[in-house]
Amino acid sequence: MPEASRSRIVELEAEVGGMRLDRFLAQRLPELSRARLQALVRAGRVRTAAGPITDPAHRVKRGQRYHLEIPPPAPAEPEAEAVPLEILYEDEHLLVVVKPAGMVVHPAAGHRGGTLVNALLAHCGESLSGIGGIARPGIVHRLDKEVSGILVVAKHDRAHLGLASQFTLHSIERIYEGICWGLPAPTEGVIDAPIGRHPRDRRRMAVVAGGKHAVTRYRVLEAAGVLAARIELTLETGRTHQIRVHLHHIGHPLVGDRLYRPRRRPPLAPELRRRIERLDRILLHARRLAFTHPVTGTRMCFESPPPVLFRDILEQLRRQVRLS
Repeated sequence: MPEASRSRIVELEAEVGGMRLDRFLAQRLPELSRARLQALVRAGRVRTAAGPITDPAHRVKRGQRYHLEIPPPAPAEPEAEAVPLEILYEDEHLLVVVKPAGMVVHPAAGHRGGTLVNALLAHCGESLSGIGGIARPGIVHRLDKEVSGILVVAKHDRAHLGLASQFTLHSIERIYEGICWGLPAPTEGVIDAPIGRHPRDRRRMAVVAGGKHAVTRYRVLEAAGVLAARIELTLETGRTHQIRVHLHHIGHPLVGDRLYRPRRRPPLAPELRRRIERLDRILLHARRLAFTHPVTGTRMCFESPPPVLFRDILEQLRRQVRLS
């Protein structure tokens, strides 16, 4: 029987007394979250010579030996699928991947297969100790289906909690690159506008009074006259559709975004118009991701350039400007 399919047995001795059992276990087993350890205690997985303990608040006694049984992770509901992945980095704690446009991150209604989670389950196999006792990858941030770019994924509870806390504290650097309609003025600035659900269209988000605090920094990198621009965007917060909503709000939506489309479509040459109408993605790419490794403490930084399609479309837009 493979090692990963057997329960893991851990013997621990308390050096001091009076500490809560769940806290004691968390200190000695940092790879498991406190919530996971509490669940194991309540399930009767912790024993002493006198019998099982089922109260996480039980106070440990100095010199007492505690026998902990850690069952193998339960199978994940999504099925593993051998979908190719572009992996920038991987160790026993996490992996960094480049998600292609068209791939959904997590299975949901209408997208039960072919997702990033399906692919990660197949790729990681038994190296995935899982989140909360289930053999699944720890998704701490997402990219929309039509957007490509870098994602970091945790393999176990400790890594998941460490990464999630960095997202909560906004200490992770996330830089995107996109092509938007028009030329933002000024060419560098900050969009500080609250985001909430659109009052009439539940599929969309919008800048609304009382929405969640949202801040996006932008900088124009190149321009195709005033028709379009290649733009760099830095997230200071992480709201649903944040970049797409903020750019639409200032009148410069992303090329290829059908949900947040321009209020007025610019006149284009027939060939260019047809190409953009046929786009099956948004011209937005998560280009740079920097974070502190949740286990080793090492600062890590990854870069992935946008697909060649971005450059091709921008050059066609430039030609349009020259010919007009």
